[in-house]
Amino acid sequence: MLKERLAYKYANYDYTRMIDSAQKLLASTTHHQRQVLLIIDVQNDFCAGGALAVPGANAIVPLINQFSAHFAHVICTQDWHCPGHISFASSHPGKKLYETIETQSGAQMLWPDHCVANTHGAEFDGQLDRARCEFVVRKGTHKNLDSYSAFLENDKITQTELHVYLQQRELTSLFLVGLATDYCVAFTAIDARKLGYQTTLLQSACRAIDMNGSLERACERMDKVGVSRQ
Repeated sequence: MLKERLAYKYANYDYTRMIDSAQKLLASTTHHQRQVLLIIDVQNDFCAGGALAVPGANAIVPLINQFSAHFAHVICTQDWHCPGHISFASSHPGKKLYETIETQSGAQMLWPDHCVANTHGAEFDGQLDRARCEFVVRKGTHKNLDSYSAFLENDKITQTELHVYLQQRELTSLFLVGLATDYCVAFTAIDARKLGYQTTLLQSACRAIDMNGSLERACERMDKVGVSRQ
């Protein structure tokens, strides 16, 4: 089990303070027409019982549902891999789970098979309220190219539909929640800042894998580019 293999450091986090901070922030910005709640990868395979379950993932779903009510725009992202995807350890005979290999797009962590298109694992968690979701961004759809960011595939060239969608609607401020803080959430937040969006991470509604210090490194990278962490 991933939970047993990886260090998990959320026990010392003050979630009550984080939730209070987020609620105060959102109360002052309710239904601002240029703000978006971006819900990252709240899918069955990343939740309890999933192939790549993130510890504590299910605890954030009620918070995300609560936060959604404050936004005029809600967008969800969805990992959507084909069978035999390059990120799967099973696609690389002789390699082990969580080993890193080099690919044409750079270093690639090898994960359990997860979020295979049109399977239960790729579906959104059943408790996630998507009634107000206006757009779904699917990423990682190319067999030989992974994607952590909701804006760019891991080659840093191939774009998803998200940036164009936001530009066309003049949406300029993003609030991020979801899974996992140190991978898809952080990569999305960093790319958002580089593209010029005001970017806020609502930490109480995120959870991390935190493998070998990956959460701390992700937070440092987000801080460096100006992501606000609330």
